[in-house]
Amino acid sequence: MSEDLALLPGAVVAANVRAGRMKAEAVAASVLARIERLNPTLNAFTLVSAERALREAAAVDAALAAGDDPGPLAGVPYSVKNLFDLAGEVTLAGSKINRDHPPATQDATVVSRLAAAGAVCIGATNMGEYAYDFVTVNAHYGATRNPHDTTRSAGGSSGGSGAAVAGGLGAFSLGSDTNGSVRVPGSFCGIWGLKPAYGRLTRAGAFLFAGSLDTVGVLGRDVNDLAAAFDAMAGPDPRDPVCAADDLPPLSPGLDHGLGDVRIAALGGYFARGWIPEVAAAMAAVTEALGVTARLELPKPELARAAAYAITGTEGGEFHRARLMARAADFDPAARDRFIAGALAPAAWYLQAQRFRAWWKAQMAEVFAQADILIAPATPMVAPNIGDETFVYDGVEMPLRPNIGLFTQPITLIGLPVVAAPVHAAGSLPTAVQLIGRPGSEGLLLRAAKVLEASGVCAAPVVEPD
Repeated sequence: MSEDLALLPGAVVAANVRAGRMKAEAVAASVLARIERLNPTLNAFTLVSAERALREAAAVDAALAAGDDPGPLAGVPYSVKNLFDLAGEVTLAGSKINRDHPPATQDATVVSRLAAAGAVCIGATNMGEYAYDFVTVNAHYGATRNPHDTTRSAGGSSGGSGAAVAGGLGAFSLGSDTNGSVRVPGSFCGIWGLKPAYGRLTRAGAFLFAGSLDTVGVLGRDVNDLAAAFDAMAGPDPRDPVCAADDLPPLSPGLDHGLGDVRIAALGGYFARGWIPEVAAAMAAVTEALGVTARLELPKPELARAAAYAITGTEGGEFHRARLMARAADFDPAARDRFIAGALAPAAWYLQAQRFRAWWKAQMAEVFAQADILIAPATPMVAPNIGDETFVYDGVEMPLRPNIGLFTQPITLIGLPVVAAPVHAAGSLPTAVQLIGRPGSEGLLLRAAKVLEASGVCAAPVVEPD
């Protein structure tokens, strides 16, 4: 089976399938053939749902043959991080313990909504255990490898999703972002990542990590695909009380409207220290393409990061307390130790972090009175080697895993929407720049992303692993 169809953007697939120029079954078969060839190298998938994919694709083709509308994502192949429920499958969430759970009885809401839009689910991707991870080096399911250099990390905790998209194993993939788990794989794998504002997409049927921070996100190779996937998944859901109704328009129709007099500022201070050449080059290219000259500094971003750490660890530790007490030896040791630390953290730390969170939200409202979009690096490094334990930042050797989210965690604290825009420089590994907006500004951020994509400054080409 030729793999050519697997490499097409989702928007191209949907347009051709809907017009009758292409069969959804042929697209699904092409992607499955590519997965069969490359997944043994990348270890991006923990579940390849070939039977489901071909069944869903056949349903799309049958709908078209009957004169029915199969949906705006007709035949578009995608995957999900293995913390989203897929009916009939066990939701592993990167763990050994979850293997003993019964199979899911229904799809996660976002998965069922994508199916209703005609998208074709091809499987579930590897991840850091219980999403507490930035590298996807999983003690139970192995390390996911970066298609750009298979000796390097794909990022985490949505690393399998990042590697799958970058390697052409599906047009887009669902991830989750608590402290940067969409944006980090986007940066390391050189693809687009959309982290919507907290509460914009339902998490019903997803295995949560830290409930006041967890956000459903999308990784893709094309800005149009991010918008189309978001539009298909959006809407209130009574199964997730934080996902409320809103009257915001869909994202896809306004992508090509440009930016006009939108105010954009680059973040300085904390976000402008210790840049390696790749990060500096990416920031320079993006700011030039968007005509950015203004610079702002955020108030106490280092404390925002500390608060995000405290809230994440405490909520995650409490969520897993019973599992830690009953089956501590069955955790990935790297995740277990962090969860135990969170479970034992004094309540005063959590309360103080929440007080700071409220203060910082008010401060950020003042920042957004001065700019509509903020720009900052996504990661302080390019993809590290699998097995690396430290890296050098601003002349200081630091532990790797806790500090990959140095630039993403402060933004996470109050649930702001972010687009990770990938930059590829000749002869170097990719990195990404965060486009950050106020809640509800996902459409604006994707318009800026579209400008960067059209200029050629940002792109996400399919990578053929060595």
